[in-house]
Amino acid sequence: MTKPATTTSGTDVLRRVEDRVLWLSSAIIHHANRVRPNPSGLKVGGHQASSASMVSIMTALWFNHLRPQDRVSVKPHASPVLHALNHLLGGLDASYLPRLREFGGLQSYPSRTKDPDPADYSTGSVGIGATAPIWGAISRRYVETAFGGAGTGRQYSLVGDAELDEGAVWEAVLDPGVAELGEIVWIVDLNRQSLDRIVPNIAADKLQGMFAAAGWQVIRLKYGRLLEDLFTRPGGAELRQRIDAMTNPEYQRLLRCDAPELRRRLPGDGPTSAAIAQLLADLDDTTLVDAIANLGGHDLDALDDAFREIDDSRPTVIFAYTIKGYGLATKGHPQNHSALLTDAQMRELADRLGADLDDPWRPFPDGSPEQDLCRATAERLRRPEFPVTAPPPVPADFGRTPTGTATTQAALGRALLDLTREAPETARRVVTVSPDVSSTTNLGGWVNKVGVWSVQERPDWFADDAETILHWREKPTGQHIELGIAEVNLVGLLGELGATWSRWGQPLLPIGVLYDPFVERALEPWSYGIYAGGQSILIGTPSGVTLAPEGGAHQSIKTPSIGLEQPGCLTYEPAFALDAEWTLLAALGQLGKPGGSSAYLRLSTRPVDQNLANVPADPAARERRRRQVVAGAYPLRRVAGAVVTIAAMGAVVPEALDAAARLDQIGIPADVVCVTSPDLLYRAVRARQGHEEAETWVLDQVFPADRATPLVTVLDGHPHTLSFLATINRVKTTALGVTRFGQSGSLEDVYRHHGLDADSIVRAALDVTG
Repeated sequence: MTKPATTTSGTDVLRRVEDRVLWLSSAIIHHANRVRPNPSGLKVGGHQASSASMVSIMTALWFNHLRPQDRVSVKPHASPVLHALNHLLGGLDASYLPRLREFGGLQSYPSRTKDPDPADYSTGSVGIGATAPIWGAISRRYVETAFGGAGTGRQYSLVGDAELDEGAVWEAVLDPGVAELGEIVWIVDLNRQSLDRIVPNIAADKLQGMFAAAGWQVIRLKYGRLLEDLFTRPGGAELRQRIDAMTNPEYQRLLRCDAPELRRRLPGDGPTSAAIAQLLADLDDTTLVDAIANLGGHDLDALDDAFREIDDSRPTVIFAYTIKGYGLATKGHPQNHSALLTDAQMRELADRLGADLDDPWRPFPDGSPEQDLCRATAERLRRPEFPVTAPPPVPADFGRTPTGTATTQAALGRALLDLTREAPETARRVVTVSPDVSSTTNLGGWVNKVGVWSVQERPDWFADDAETILHWREKPTGQHIELGIAEVNLVGLLGELGATWSRWGQPLLPIGVLYDPFVERALEPWSYGIYAGGQSILIGTPSGVTLAPEGGAHQSIKTPSIGLEQPGCLTYEPAFALDAEWTLLAALGQLGKPGGSSAYLRLSTRPVDQNLANVPADPAARERRRRQVVAGAYPLRRVAGAVVTIAAMGAVVPEALDAAARLDQIGIPADVVCVTSPDLLYRAVRARQGHEEAETWVLDQVFPADRATPLVTVLDGHPHTLSFLATINRVKTTALGVTRFGQSGSLEDVYRHHGLDADSIVRAALDVTG
């Protein structure tokens, strides 16, 4: 490793660089709020105090310990520190420094896809950016084992202590496989403040014990060298005991005191007060004020020692005690979270740090030791370019036509096995992920075929058991990753597996399966993974109230509309096995490349007669059907003189066909349209209106103007998902769907309860045509 800059000859140089990082991060926020014109008067925001608490940690890490192969997730509110470092290292032009939170400028929080300078991980949604490097570590290992080129490297998370309140953090830390990832290093910025207050009982010892119980190495970095030296003097043991015992608010109040006030307050009134007072009497005022703020997270030498202690055989967490607002006039104040320094305070800060408020972006002079250090560090951290491998082609159609009775969920497993035979190079890029539901989501055959991914090979103790159907062969070359029951972990890993093409040039085709009701539990991190550039397929199955015996929360209602509304994602809900195959293959073809897209498929365990699909036998007609399925809808039943159209989606299509046949018998000819993607149809409608770019031909083929009739929409989900279809031809409409929590019962009873049965569709058609 490169010799640390904090050797005797380099200590002062690095401290001046540290000062410049503090200045730049503060000035970036100051300029955005107090200098840049703001005609709207809306708050711009930024977090000078939260940035200041990270300056020493990030300076020590970047200049002394980071390597080109390492990756860092920076806590959201410290983004100005990241921009300051990138600027000093030549990765961000000075023209961007005045543009924090400006359109086209620096994002409010680090963003891999939107910031002009390097960001290894997008952060901002609390707890999600913190855990992302865990899933990044697994993804790197997976790519390295399967295809090579990803190398090694630590995955750092710079975590605010308040982020440890997030359940997502502990779901990730406690996953059994995480304890084997020695490249994981978390650095907790333990400033003991949240947004609104000083946290009275941060319970650091409990948090450290929780990490240790999960198999992590725990490094405690509480005090700096100055305080540690004072603790060795007479009265020092009493001083340590006094500081250790005081509450967080009392300690924070001391940070706001001058030297005379410290001499009065710090000894306390206990039996050790005299010894402490005597120790303090021997200190000059400057040393005393510096000492009370000398925590380990702001001591470059102590930080170097902590980084050198990291054990790469297991995950590590460093609890670095810091002061929120360290080095600023607002240090330690309970309301400093969003506080901004005044012009006068910024000028005082500039004078103290050797900067200039009137020329805030002035660089270090050429040839100066500081500029030389920045250039040498930038060269040391320069990353190699990864050649991008194009994802292999995905077949559009395996050529089979399912017969008999089948489910769309079973079609998933069948399609994956077919892929291994028809396109083995493509199948090799597929990796499936499940939160302990691989067998119940029909991945059993796939898992038997490709094996389970594991850091190390483990024996399959049931390999010789004749009654064992699902074989759990764990090995580094497996293609299925099994997590614990934590949907947040699932989508976190999916996002990182879906970003390998942009990190190391190796595309993966990740597919995650979970029970559809729990998509909402995973929605925020899933959305954030898409925002960060991860491309993957999420499959919710089984879905809807069609899972009739499973009542209440095990019946999903809103998920179809969630798929429609999620940016960066296609959504499909196929009715038949062949539709499921075609849409899955189309979704796979969108992964692992610039301009690609994630996808959400909603599948069902309802057995459906596949003959109802009426798949054309003619090859050209079959291909036309496939294109319509992938584009969002197809005409399933067309009759002469139709006076009503039933647009149905997913599991309720048989009810729609039954209702159409009954309507015919009473003289109401009915067309039936099978919707496969409300999402793509809505985009087509918006494109017709000039709001976005999308293909619109499917509307002309499936909802032609010359067949415009009153419309009944029906799906096993919220009815508003399809209600927009009436705007295509501006027809009278009524929408059927689920708006209430589920009930247990038979399929017939549950459909009748929610108005999804054939009787309800017939009544709706009569109403809309009457």
